[in-house]
Amino acid sequence: MISWSLLKNVYLSEIKTDIEKYSDFPTETIKEEDIATLPKPVQRYFRYCGYIGKVKMVNAKIDLENVFLKRAPNNKWMRLNCRQYNSVSKPTRIIYLKNNILGIIPFEARDKCQNGKGNMLIKLLKLFTVADAKGLEMDKSALVTVLSETFIIPTYALQDYIEWEAVDNNNAKATLTYNDIKVSGAFNFNDKGEMVSFYTDDRYFAEKDGAYKKIPWSVIVDNYMEKDGIKFPCEIKVIWHYESSDFEYFKCKISNIEYNIMK
Repeated sequence: MISWSLLKNVYLSEIKTDIEKYSDFPTETIKEEDIATLPKPVQRYFRYCGYIGKVKMVNAKIDLENVFLKRAPNNKWMRLNCRQYNSVSKPTRIIYLKNNILGIIPFEARDKCQNGKGNMLIKLLKLFTVADAKGLEMDKSALVTVLSETFIIPTYALQDYIEWEAVDNNNAKATLTYNDIKVSGAFNFNDKGEMVSFYTDDRYFAEKDGAYKKIPWSVIVDNYMEKDGIKFPCEIKVIWHYESSDFEYFKCKISNIEYNIMK
């Protein structure tokens, strides 16, 4: 049984295992020829955000603040402490969240996409597993979540497992295929070159009875910040689109991104 203290260690161990794949710090830079076959708005993003000439990213640590989760439309927002790690050679995303429900009940979770598998593990009171979600629906949902974060770590866009389809000057469609699982989504860009939203029909919502249901899902980007000559998405909100109404259930601010973590 994984305890309160050990679940964070599981998160750190999974990151360590992923980082150990990299024997040397990357030196190859992103060039114009790397983006030449991408849809026009995707090319514009790379140029506007300053990624041309920057060292290619193999992984990233993402610092999040003002992280809030709402478990149901009528619930209040719950503040979370959150850490996140992504890597690129395989579509990988590992995130650790914790807080106290009602200020007294310890809560922590580890959500991941690794080796093509999705898993959400949630514990209460340091001991009790209240969710350990696995299976094909979780795999698909985890992969499409990685796809949605393509432009946070933009070398995702250059990987063979993502196929691009041009739509128009401000829209592009992407399909991620990994371990025989295929998920797709649409990215919208403004005229400056910023990616401002992602939309997919390939994500699953977990019902109270444990069943999964496909519900349209989107990510909205409100602002960008600049550091070391590159711009990246800053304020994020995530929305389920029910037939009757929209449900914004997660929001956060990206305060910093550190690329190419080697330890």
